[in-house]
Amino acid sequence: MHNKLPNIYYFINEFHPNHISKINSNISLIYRNYKKKTDENLIKKIKYFCKKKRIKFFVSNNFKLAIKLGLDGVYLPSFNKDFRYNNYPLKKDFIILGSAHNLKEIKIKEKQRVKAIFLSSIFRKKKSYLGINKFKNLTRYTNKNIIALGGINNKNIKKLKLLNVCGYAGINLFQKKTAP
Repeated sequence: MHNKLPNIYYFINEFHPNHISKINSNISLIYRNYKKKTDENLIKKIKYFCKKKRIKFFVSNNFKLAIKLGLDGVYLPSFNKDFRYNNYPLKKDFIILGSAHNLKEIKIKEKQRVKAIFLSSIFRKKKSYLGINKFKNLTRYTNKNIIALGGINNKNIKKLKLLNVCGYAGINLFQKKTAP
């Protein structure tokens, strides 16, 4: 059976079961913490919690761990430009996600066999944000599913309907009391 690609992604860097249990089951979790070494026991704990809640769970930048623990997939950040992952045997429903900020990174992610590309930053959060027009132009150069990332809040979330995106992702968006 082919797994459908999730629409909403929530980036976490710590595991707080009370907070995560309040989110919808249609929101997928991506664990990414570049400040600490990935703790395999913590990933197992999150995996079992997500399995119980029927939430898809991805780990960032650790392909071998995602395969070893049987996670739903892996997230490859924009700075990961490695192609050796193409040789790994994968489960049929294993999902590879990747992020990009420009055309060059989009082409790299396509060669890494990602199913969806997180294109960021769409809204003004950083100095290097894309904006709606540049975002739309970059999406024309790929046939992969595009996920909007960066600066998304409850005020501008409706603007995503103007774009050809299959979903959105965020960090701060889900930490507020008025999260979707």
